[in-house]
Amino acid sequence: MVGVRAAGRDPGGAGPQYDARLGGHPLMAGSASLWKIAPSVYLPALLYGIGQGAIAPVVAVSATHLGASVAAAGLVVAAAGLGQVIGDIPAGALTNKIGERSAMILATGLVALALVACLLVPTAWGLAIAIAATGVAGAVWGLARQAYLSEAVPIQLRARALSTLGGVQRIGSFIGPFLGAFAMRFLGTDGAYWVHLVAAVLACGVLVSLPDIESVRRTRGSRPVAAQSTWTVIREHMPVLRTLGVGALLVGAVRASRQVVIPLWALHIGLDPETTSIIFGLSGAVDMLLFYPAGSVMDRLGRKWVAVPSMFVLGLAHLLLPLTHSTVTLTAVALLMGVGNGLGAGVIMTLGADASPPVGRAQFLGAFRLFADTGNGAGPLLLAGATAVLGLGPAIVFMAATGWAAAAAMHRWIPPHPTQDQPV
Repeated sequence: MVGVRAAGRDPGGAGPQYDARLGGHPLMAGSASLWKIAPSVYLPALLYGIGQGAIAPVVAVSATHLGASVAAAGLVVAAAGLGQVIGDIPAGALTNKIGERSAMILATGLVALALVACLLVPTAWGLAIAIAATGVAGAVWGLARQAYLSEAVPIQLRARALSTLGGVQRIGSFIGPFLGAFAMRFLGTDGAYWVHLVAAVLACGVLVSLPDIESVRRTRGSRPVAAQSTWTVIREHMPVLRTLGVGALLVGAVRASRQVVIPLWALHIGLDPETTSIIFGLSGAVDMLLFYPAGSVMDRLGRKWVAVPSMFVLGLAHLLLPLTHSTVTLTAVALLMGVGNGLGAGVIMTLGADASPPVGRAQFLGAFRLFADTGNGAGPLLLAGATAVLGLGPAIVFMAATGWAAAAAMHRWIPPHPTQDQPV
């Protein structure tokens, strides 16, 4: 707990502490629920998620159509995650400089240009650069939404607000492949990119109605705070980044592993692709149903009550997976994975918001998200390396141990439930 408590200082000079001066904010005037900001925040998130889901299944196919090998096509797909990792720190600096709404609009413009490039580039490597650009745009978009909700929502609703944001994104990613498949009936693989492009433009249109966070600050009478450089913010908050941030990295690795181990083990036991897709979809459906209950528990009981059980259940599901040998048993474990992942909906965003200081909030969130996004990218690589050395079954068990390590880290480093303090 010492590292987290020393994560920052309030601008009034009261000294290091972990409370609302670090992660909280005064209540937004007249705000009693999420409904006031739901259309302008969650509708763009849904649209953006639909677009991301639409292109997810076709990037590898597009790369092979451009002459890439299967291995090279995998690298093209991975470019999105790499772009997100590269974009996290700059996204924080950009959001801090131009504001949350402007950053989201700029990111939407970038993803639109990247998608046009996806439609026009003649080579696989050109496609990889364009896909990486969508990852950078996703980093800006995601961070700006998180920073906006961290400011605009009362602290007692923060977890529900952020878990709903994560849930809406998952719903969009679930719907997107179906809309992409429909568009591809008429336009071929280009149809999926057009779905994302149209969704991004519509999201940008909705964002115009989003109140700028500076007007929110003026409405509630918060006094302005002095700007700090990104590296100053990171250096001052390194204690929380090297503790809770490492926990977020482990969480990201286990979550990403879940998306890989189900299809790999299904292939290992001889299931056909159609059955595997249905099992994966059922797991995702369970995942989507739990985002609001998870946020409610976090707000009412504390963050540990969600983060620790989520990682424990995901670890247990990984441990049980190598014991499955039929469609029924694999489906049961996949559903358990969906429960574990759904329990943790929004927890990393909430923890980042709790730990973020009012001075340099966006920059801190960029650094914190870097840990989680690095875990997301490293999880499949870690699984692949363990598989090469140990075999698939032992590698999955190794990821189970990683899940329980994440649970232990969350238990050790998540601070007490944040409380409302005096306005900064």
